[in-house]
Amino acid sequence: MRITLTVNGEQHRLTVEPRRTLADALREDLGLTGTHLGCEHGVCGACTVLVDGEPVRACLMFAVQAEGCAVATVEGLAEPDGTLHPLQEAFSVCHGLQCGACTPGMLMTAAHLLAVEPDPDRERIRAEMAGNICRCTGYVGIVDAVASAAAALAQDERP
Repeated sequence: MRITLTVNGEQHRLTVEPRRTLADALREDLGLTGTHLGCEHGVCGACTVLVDGEPVRACLMFAVQAEGCAVATVEGLAEPDGTLHPLQEAFSVCHGLQCGACTPGMLMTAAHLLAVEPDPDRERIRAEMAGNICRCTGYVGIVDAVASAAAALAQDERP
C-alpha cells in the first residue's frame, strides 16, 4: 500500500505491506533508528512516538494507520543545527539515562507532557512517565530531568 505521512516536518511517501508496523517503517524504511524497539508488545514504551501530537506505541500501530498523519520521533526534538532540546539536555545533566534503551520513548512521552501541561508537579511527572519502563535509572533522574526541562522551557533557557 502507498502511504504518505509527515515525519519530523518532512513529508514521506512509502510503499508498505499492510502488516508493517510504524516502528519498522520509521526504522527500516526511513532510517530513523532513534525509535527503539523493546518488548514489541506495547508494554515498555521504548518505541513511543507522537502521532498528531499524541503518544503512541509505534510497535502496535500499523504504518498504514499513519496515513496523512504527522509523526514526531526523537530525531525531531533537536534543532536542525544539532542544538539539543531542553529535555535532551536535562536528561544528560540530571542523569536521566543510562543504557539508552528507554530514552527515546521517555523523551517523547515527556515532550507530550510538557506540551499539554507546561508546569507539571513531580507527582504528575511520575504518573505520566509510569507507562515507560526503565531498568537502569530508578526514575529519579528522569523525574528530575523533566522538572528541570519544564523550568528551563518556562524561562526559555537551557537546563
